[in-house]
Amino acid sequence: MRGRATGARVRARLWGSLGTLVLVVLAALIVPPLFGSGSTVHYEAIRLPPGWAHPFGTDSSGRDLFVRSLAGLRISLLVAAISAVVSTVLGSAVGVAAGALGGWSDRLLMRAVDAVNAVPHLLLGIVIVSLYRGSVVAVMLSIALTHWATVARIVRSEVLSLRERPYIDAAISGGASRLRVLYRHFLPAVVPQAALSAVLLIPHAVWHETALSFLGLGLPPHMASIGNILGDGRSAVLLGAWWLILFPSLLLVATTLAVSGIAATWRDRVVPRRRSELSL
Repeated sequence: MRGRATGARVRARLWGSLGTLVLVVLAALIVPPLFGSGSTVHYEAIRLPPGWAHPFGTDSSGRDLFVRSLAGLRISLLVAAISAVVSTVLGSAVGVAAGALGGWSDRLLMRAVDAVNAVPHLLLGIVIVSLYRGSVVAVMLSIALTHWATVARIVRSEVLSLRERPYIDAAISGGASRLRVLYRHFLPAVVPQAALSAVLLIPHAVWHETALSFLGLGLPPHMASIGNILGDGRSAVLLGAWWLILFPSLLLVATTLAVSGIAATWRDRVVPRRRSELSL
């Protein structure tokens, strides 16, 4: 009975997270193009409170905050997804190389990972985006180049575990080259871990991009993103426009929690099952 109850809770969490994410993503894809991405300025409608005409209210330029928040979330998710994929590919390559080669190559690569981890990610990201301020590519690179080290450690530990498996020894004894062992045994085994790492990186990357844009170092000011919206609204809060901070923040939190819930379910069910299959 306890196992059934646990399974029901896991399924409820998965479907709730998936439903929330699908709803938010569809709204972000459909609503902004229909209403001009919330970029139309109406100075006669500055800082209107939430109502039927404007569910999230309007900002200091009279732009509809609901449409602008969805447009900003779409940009933030796109930047985060690309950054997570680049970071995962880079980290997976370093992790596989370190685990498969071993010896001095492993030690050298792991010292590079330690050096990256020793520097606070946000601080290193600020240094990178400061060199190319207002560049979307610089924001993506700042996220990707500061988060690959964790993926490298995870993938390396998986490869080191695989090296001790009997079928790896059998393949090497049978004359298989390192390249064949790499793409025939190592890569299929680390793909679930790497894909899970990419999904887990997305919400973290969203918050990273939001923090950079909020500080004025991320995306260009004219481009809608959650960070830019929050940065524009922080001064208006003192004038009583609380909705400029509340609703974009709730939308950001709901999206990241949905992605995290899907990733947590995947981690609890898919990855352990994959490991048990490999151990047979």
